[in-house]
Amino acid sequence: MNHEKDLRDRLLYVLKGKGAHLDFNKAISDFSPEYRGKKHTALPYTAWQLLEHMRIAQWDILEFSRNAKHISPKWPEGYWPDTESPPDAKSWEKSVTILKRELQEMQDLVANPEIDLYAKIPHGNGQTILREALLLADHNAYHLGQLVMLRKILSAWKD
Repeated sequence: MNHEKDLRDRLLYVLKGKGAHLDFNKAISDFSPEYRGKKHTALPYTAWQLLEHMRIAQWDILEFSRNAKHISPKWPEGYWPDTESPPDAKSWEKSVTILKRELQEMQDLVANPEIDLYAKIPHGNGQTILREALLLADHNAYHLGQLVMLRKILSAWKD
């Protein structure tokens, strides 16, 4: 049994939203523009805020994983958008496109057999690509769950 390949395959499985993890495409499909900036009193965020937070955090995790010169945004304000609604219709689609592209880039890192998943990232404090991939998968799953819950509360979810 090739444990290294098995681990990479399992990481890719969760990064792709399989198993107990929510699929990104399903969570955002057919998301009507009228609900993207709508807030419900039961929840502190709009769909736009959640989407942008995911994009910013995913970008930060990915760039930290591969770029020694990367500087993370200031916590917490640098990880959230300034507005509750997308500035325009193209902003939502741009954010979705970037999220998908950068998620694929993390999958490519994980799939690369030349990358040691267990090696400490030289510019980090003990983090590894394995840890960063799991962090990304869990963070995305958590906020996609919030996004689906918001959609259900707003009656913007089609089963």
